Amino acid sequence: MSRSAASAKDVAELAGVSRAAVSRCFTPGASISAETRARIVKAADQLGYQVNRLASGLIRNETGLVALIASDVATPYRSALLAALTQALQQAGKVALLINTDRSDGGAEQALRQAISYRTDAAIFLSGMPARSLAETCMRNGMRLVLINREDDRPGALRLRLHDAEAGQRAVAILKAAGCRRLGLASSGVGTASIVERERGFREAAQAAGIDWIEERFGPTGYETGQHLGMALLARPDRPDGIFCTTDLLACGVMDAARWQLGIRVPDELSLIGYDNIAQAGWDSYGLTTFSQPIDEMAAQSVAWLSTAEEDDAGQDDPAAIAELVFAPRLVLRKSVAQGFVPGPAA
Repeated sequence: MSRSAASAKDVAELAGVSRAAVSRCFTPGASISAETRARIVKAADQLGYQVNRLASGLIRNETGLVALIASDVATPYRSALLAALTQALQQAGKVALLINTDRSDGGAEQALRQAISYRTDAAIFLSGMPARSLAETCMRNGMRLVLINREDDRPGALRLRLHDAEAGQRAVAILKAAGCRRLGLASSGVGTASIVERERGFREAAQAAGIDWIEERFGPTGYETGQHLGMALLARPDRPDGIFCTTDLLACGVMDAARWQLGIRVPDELSLIGYDNIAQAGWDSYGLTTFSQPIDEMAAQSVAWLSTAEEDDAGQDDPAAIAELVFAPRLVLRKSVAQGFVPGPAA
């Protein structure tokens, strides 16, 4: 036989205090004696009482719920970013709701409507392809927005991005310094803002340096795509001897295609650079030189901004303004680039 959940009234009766005292006990910063608090906590533990944070949040017009809206959640970079965000949110006393936008069957829209019905305070949109219509729905319902590696311009939102073009430019300089004479660009066909910027930086730097290059763009951002790109770039008589891959997953696929299908030695015959610094990039089997995104700092800044916005109903001095934080990707040198490159101060 099921038993109804204990109420604040039940705790008050067992502890011999008023309901107001129970409320003060579970309200951060409220005034209550240590002896009374101990009696109330003991009674609550005995009864299995839990504060209804959702109900109290509705009274304060603040629930502490934050929606994380993302695609490709199983990829190493995205899962690492989600882990950092959920940890930062939990440390700030908030709860994350994950909405996966990989499918196009309307499930994401339905999940978002449900999250809104719970009075979700804010949404963090991750890079990838979550539809812009989802962000519009959030804004219409008064939710604060954080946009990570996205090109959306939303008044009142916080946008975080990286100097992605700079990474593409530096990749060209590194490969050139390593003695590479013909370069390759390997990228997916998803066309996200961050990947497009990495491509742009590479092309501009290669053209400015007068270096020949070839490029292949194909499919989703994944390991199998990297294998396909590797075969397309390297199984040709004028194959490149240095390749910049716009993500590490692509680079891992390119490297395996080169080594195991074409017998090309890395880095003796082929230098490779990736982007993201996923865990696999540091494995001995890859040892991939790459660019690292400051995931922990990005997560901390996102949650700090949301907390500040809660203290100021407008979120900013100018509600129509767009706050922006720009981060620099950090070069991580490993063993996939031929010896000869000497990093400068910025590396």
